[in-house]
Amino acid sequence: MSPASAAKIHWFARLEHRLHVWRERRARKRGRSATPVPFPGYGGSGWVRVVGRVLIVPPVPRRARGEGVGVRGWRSFASIPVSFASVRVDIGGRSHDVIADRGGVIDTVLEADLEPGWQTFTMSVEGQEPVEATVFVVADDIRFGVICDVDDTVMVTALPRPFVAAWNSFVVNEHARTPVPGMAVLLEQLRRDHPGAPVIYLSTGAWNVAPTLRRFLSRHLFPAGAMLLTDWGPTHDRWFRSGREHKDTNLRRLAAEFPEVKWLLIGDDGQHDEGIYAQFQREHPDSVAGVAIRRLLPAEAVLAGGRAATVLHQPDEAPWVSAEDGAGLREQLGEVGLLDNPK
Repeated sequence: MSPASAAKIHWFARLEHRLHVWRERRARKRGRSATPVPFPGYGGSGWVRVVGRVLIVPPVPRRARGEGVGVRGWRSFASIPVSFASVRVDIGGRSHDVIADRGGVIDTVLEADLEPGWQTFTMSVEGQEPVEATVFVVADDIRFGVICDVDDTVMVTALPRPFVAAWNSFVVNEHARTPVPGMAVLLEQLRRDHPGAPVIYLSTGAWNVAPTLRRFLSRHLFPAGAMLLTDWGPTHDRWFRSGREHKDTNLRRLAAEFPEVKWLLIGDDGQHDEGIYAQFQREHPDSVAGVAIRRLLPAEAVLAGGRAATVLHQPDEAPWVSAEDGAGLREQLGEVGLLDNPK
């Protein structure tokens, strides 16, 4: 990085980077090495979006190594990101060398000719054993997909309140996290009714919690899907990344990558999902099949700091439905023709 480029970076970002470098140096002196942590990605004909992170992961206590043993949230944030690591990706018979960003995040598009559906490939770093990764390839004839928020949509977290969010992220045992009733059934039925449709979990949560989130979704029988999270750290010009910008950017990107797909957008009324989805629908009306908003329960709304303002939409737009749980959304999505036999 040139001195001119470094000068443009927010001072807190520079401080964070120095801290990570110091922690990495200490960890390597203790004999620990970097490893890639892949996250489920997605792709289309001839290309894939590969996402993951390069970390030095702290050793897991022996008592917490069993599959059924819960892990405290803070352990997800104790890993050390490896800045600008060189990662080898072997996919579709080709090898690619990609560079992680300052926070160790890998998010890149690679050429690859893979069959539709879930496919595997490998990632490796520093000559270590390759790690298996997955990607969902969308067939050319697919016309429907699901984009689903996570916090307070599939998992009760009350995220907008900082102290509650910190408690859920850093302290709560992952087995104590509560799924929103009926949401797993709803998403699974959408997957069955639309074979080959991509399911993408788009959240403002940190990449640190991606392994925990993946285990949560599997444990509660949510369908597997690509995961698009964000990095909570500072950016070049601000203290913390904008969650709304993260969602806006990825929605527009998905619309451009899959112009023939109409997306069912699922979120809740405790953050900005309604406003984000309404804006996306105005900008890309041909990319929206419908919007399903989970209404927070009164107690959840208090913890979440209230509800978002109601968004008005036109009758000629794609259908909007709302309910307090997955069962209510299933029924209403059936009424507007986006689900078959919802009962």
